[in-house]
This record gives sequence, structure tokens and C-alpha cells, in this order.
Amino acid sequence: MALMETNWRLLDTGHRPGPENMAIDEAIAMAHGRGEVPPTLRFYGWNPPAVSIGYFQSMLGEVDLDAVRAGGYGYVRRPTGGRLIFHHMELTYSVVIREELLPGGVIETYREISRGLLAGMAELGVPAALSGGDRDPRRADPDGFHTACFDTASAYELQVGGRKVAGSAQTRRDGVILQHGSILLDIDVPLLFRLMRLPEGIPAERLMARFRAKSTTLAEALGRPVSWAEARDAFAAGFARALGLTLTPGQLTEREEKEAQTLVEAKYGCDNWNMRK
Repeated sequence: MALMETNWRLLDTGHRPGPENMAIDEAIAMAHGRGEVPPTLRFYGWNPPAVSIGYFQSMLGEVDLDAVRAGGYGYVRRPTGGRLIFHHMELTYSVVIREELLPGGVIETYREISRGLLAGMAELGVPAALSGGDRDPRRADPDGFHTACFDTASAYELQVGGRKVAGSAQTRRDGVILQHGSILLDIDVPLLFRLMRLPEGIPAERLMARFRAKSTTLAEALGRPVSWAEARDAFAAGFARALGLTLTPGQLTEREEKEAQTLVEAKYGCDNWNMRK
């Protein structure tokens, strides 16, 4: 698959609240769809740390909101699918590009974007590999239950020693691809599980053990801490090298900033979006 446009904008929008992060991703997609900005690779973090759920999930069914609020954390529903994620010690990326500039279906474009992620891992010295292209996350699930995004790998997601280290999700709207994902720098598994609603009849210790067996972090893979800035720089370099990109550092446009704020107020910061069934 060949990219039809290799001049991309590079954004570092820092650490922001969950609703703002999701609103910015959508605002970038809207601006790119109108032809106002080039394809964009964005890196960001979460302040405060926040739980996000997939588009088709139930907030009340998946998240212990009392525990989330007591910890001072945030919560938001993503515009993409997938399962619950606690955005804490991670680097988050997003890619926005029109379908005509990155041809192919979801699996094909996942694979292409994952080449950039895989090269970023190599920049850090992490021996990562892509999961198979036919992986169905519903397979080999002995409990009939998935705790969170990182307890299984879908097609073309990054693994180290067979354990998932990055998870991504994609949506398409008005001819524009938005893919974003989480790259684990480190993780506090007991904290993650305190923020989740777990099924009755399955001990939490059993679920946490399975989660640890199926997921890993950059810190674990390298045997040392990896800072957010170090990871950002490595993955920017990886995308540029693997996809042949010219990345030009930029800023959100004034219109993107305004549309993101509108989306926070009308959508991502509202319970009629976050709590809908």
C-alpha cells in the first residue's frame, strides 16, 4: 500500500483532560476533511488520567464511576470502538488522513499505520512484532469476558514476546480516517482494576493475573523507565522512517481550537454522550 501524501503535520498537544483530547481528534478530522490542514500525526497525554470506553460500550456497565471520581480521574466515551482503557502512564497517538490518501479497508490501513508504530518501538530498542492479521479478540477467552483493551491483541497490534504493548482503534467519517491508540509506558494494574466493574463469580486476582500475562509495557520490555518525551520522539522518528514521511511540527489552527471547545461542551464533556447506552 502506498501513501498518496507524505507531507504530514506533527502535533504535540501535551497533557489535557479526556473530553478535550477526544474533541481535538475529531476537530482535526473535520479540518482535514475540509482540506484546511494536511494529514496529521498527533501525540498527547491525559491530565488528569482518565478512563475511556469504546463507542459501543456502556459507561455504567464497565466503569466504577464512584472510584473514578474519588481518585480525581476523568472519564469519556471515545468515537472509536474497542474496550475500556485507563489512560495513565502512556503515550497516546492519533493519525488523521483522508481515505483517498491511505487506500484500503480497516485491516489494511491498520497494518500500514502499525508499520510506523513498529518502527517507533525499534527506535527505543524494543523487540516488538505485529500480531497476525486474522486475530479475533473473541477467540481463546476462557472466561467469556475481556477485562480491558490490553488483555488481547487484535489484527496488526504491537506485541512484545506475545504480550500486547499498544492498542489502537479506528473510525471513519465523511471520507476521513481517524485512528488513535495507547502505548503503555508503565501500568498500575491494581489501580486499573479498582476503576472497573468486574463480573461476578470470577476473582479479581485471576483476572489481573491474566491481564498481566497478556500485556506488557515499555518499562518492562526495556528494564528501565521510558519518559513520555522520549517515547514521543522515538515514535515520531519511527513514523517518518517507516512511512517515508516529512513531518512538519505545527499547532492547532484557531478554527480547530474553537471546534474542539464546542465539541467538549456539546458532546465529549456531556453525560448524554458519555452515559448513553
